[in-house]
Amino acid sequence: MKKIRNLVIGGIEQKVFNLILITVIVITIAFMAVMTYQNKMLSRLSAETSERQQQSITEINDQVMDQVVRSSMDRTTYLESVIADELFHGFDIRVEMLAEYAQKLFSDPDGNPQAAFAAPDPLRNGEITAQTILAEGVDPSDPLLVSRLGTAANMSDMMISMFDASDVTNSCFIALPEGAFLVTDDRSGSKFDSQSNAVPYDPRTRPWYIQAVETGGLIFTDVEVDAFTGDIGVVCAMPVYVDGRLEAVVGSDLFLTSMRDAIEASDENGGFLCVVNQQGHVVFSPRTEGPFRVLSGKEADSLLSSDNPELAGLVGESLRGRTEVRLITMEDGEYYMAGAPMKTVGWALISVFGRDALSRPAEMMHEGNQRIQREAVTAYRDSSAKFRRSTMILLIGLLVLLGSAALILGKRIVKPLNTIIRRISQLNEGNLEFKMEDTYRTGDEIQVLAESFADLSHKTVQYVDQVRTVTAEKERIGTELHMAYQIQESMLPNIFPAFPDRPEFDIYATMEPAREVGGDFYDFFLIDPDHLCIVMADVSGKGVPAALFMMASKIILQSCAMLGRSAGEILTKTNEALCSNNKMQMFVTVWLGVLEISTGKMTCANAGHEYPCLLHRNETFELVRGRHGFVIGGLENVKYQEHTLQLQPGDKLYLYTDGVPEATNDRQEAFGTGRLTDALNRDPGAGPEAILENVHSAVQAFVGGAEQFDDMTMLCLEYKGAVNSRES
Repeated sequence: MKKIRNLVIGGIEQKVFNLILITVIVITIAFMAVMTYQNKMLSRLSAETSERQQQSITEINDQVMDQVVRSSMDRTTYLESVIADELFHGFDIRVEMLAEYAQKLFSDPDGNPQAAFAAPDPLRNGEITAQTILAEGVDPSDPLLVSRLGTAANMSDMMISMFDASDVTNSCFIALPEGAFLVTDDRSGSKFDSQSNAVPYDPRTRPWYIQAVETGGLIFTDVEVDAFTGDIGVVCAMPVYVDGRLEAVVGSDLFLTSMRDAIEASDENGGFLCVVNQQGHVVFSPRTEGPFRVLSGKEADSLLSSDNPELAGLVGESLRGRTEVRLITMEDGEYYMAGAPMKTVGWALISVFGRDALSRPAEMMHEGNQRIQREAVTAYRDSSAKFRRSTMILLIGLLVLLGSAALILGKRIVKPLNTIIRRISQLNEGNLEFKMEDTYRTGDEIQVLAESFADLSHKTVQYVDQVRTVTAEKERIGTELHMAYQIQESMLPNIFPAFPDRPEFDIYATMEPAREVGGDFYDFFLIDPDHLCIVMADVSGKGVPAALFMMASKIILQSCAMLGRSAGEILTKTNEALCSNNKMQMFVTVWLGVLEISTGKMTCANAGHEYPCLLHRNETFELVRGRHGFVIGGLENVKYQEHTLQLQPGDKLYLYTDGVPEATNDRQEAFGTGRLTDALNRDPGAGPEAILENVHSAVQAFVGGAEQFDDMTMLCLEYKGAVNSRES
């Protein structure tokens, strides 16, 4: 790298200039080559692809539209048939329920009460009521008719409930062969003429009555006009027989004006829908000409017997089940058709779409594509010429501008970098902090680099100071924790033998905290010359909070015990004291026993602690599973129960916290009570201190190098018997 006046040859400044210059030249050459080649290719491809596009559009349109129409018609026809069939869904079930109830009533007319019935009341128009209408010439006072109507009127409540429960039901009714008609609806006003005279009605002349009697079972009628409202609808009816005799015809009807309106509105974009009944007659259709026009039952021709076998076959299959989309040739052209049944009434929905409508999108696409291509070619030629001229001027100006900018930029980059290098070389042990200067504030990566290094340098200085502070604080905390451990240790009985002047028993205990201080504690003290109190406890949690709660618990336990209370009362009073001001919601498990030294009788109470182990009659240590109580400090007003152990001379009692059985090894296996009793029984005749050492050795061998998880506290009491009994 050489420096000639203000220009550095071989440095960053020259490299930036060379890079920009080469980039501009390469871009200019590449752009001119691409533009020339693109213009030639566009002219040739535009002519070739125009014709292919026209052919492709026609072919793809025919294929795609055929697939779309077939897929859409198949799905739409099925969904429309399901939706239409929903109008009739449940009608047959409701009519069968009415027939079953009517048969039950007429099978035993004397066993059912005579219900009230009434003629239509115009004042109750709009209210759901049961109305009785008679055929002309029927005597309303005929006793037999009155009796049968009273039997039939028992169905009024049921028909009212059925009418009210369905939004599409027009009416529910029961017709008697005598010419009586009991109907439930909310149109009582329609049963009167313009002079307010009741309109007679003979149900026996209605198509639904005649068809139901002739068929002898459940029927759905063709579309018929309602006798009272003039609206079109369909009736579901069923005859009721008792011992072979016609007793009545029950049924329900449904207005179909909404279905008719929907079908008539379906004629758009070359397609439409129509409904065909069981006889092949067109029931609803938007067409007024051709085979799909709607005619009266006498004038209508059945599509099932159409001269067009393809159409007849499609209609027949549609009445039986869902068909695929078919292309059927009619007199006026080809049509896509598909059908699906309306299973409830036995009708079919036919979907029709003219094939000539498929060519319309292709023709529109042809015209639009040609227009767009002509406009695009003209616009491209004009803009391409202008773009080439503008680009040449721009590239020349850009070359001059970037050359000048490269020289200025190179100097701007190099100057702050050189300053940064010089300042870094001046850092030493007495001055470790790199500080920002105005020279580095370039607003680019150089400033970011300088700020990052300054921040790193500042954090390094802070870290060194923090390390010194933390080290001193850690030493202080360690000293205080060691003092806390010594205070805690001094509060526990730790001088052994504990009672050298009492030959009746021997006792030994140890506590090994998992941290500097622990939450476990043990205690033993004489309440009076003949009663020894023993405590083993485990505070929830670890560390300093558990240690503080442990000290408070120990003091309260000892104070309550010294009042001479029983084991259960001691725990009860201790629980009351700890619960009264336990804002930290801590608790302690406690096993407490009071030994009557003269007799060996020990009264025990357990507040959620581990079961003790007892060596009885010089045999083996076993768990003593006494009654558990709730933990101390966890719940107010808890009463603790007691149980009794009778110790004989030579018996040993072993107490411990959960840190012993829950000690885990590297495989996360727990030491467990099984291994604990094995360790106790390794030398059951040994003294208390040796027994605790055997258990501790077994736990350490099992845990190995795993970290101690919890405090381990143990106590062993050996009862040797009263002095008088030993001397005797």
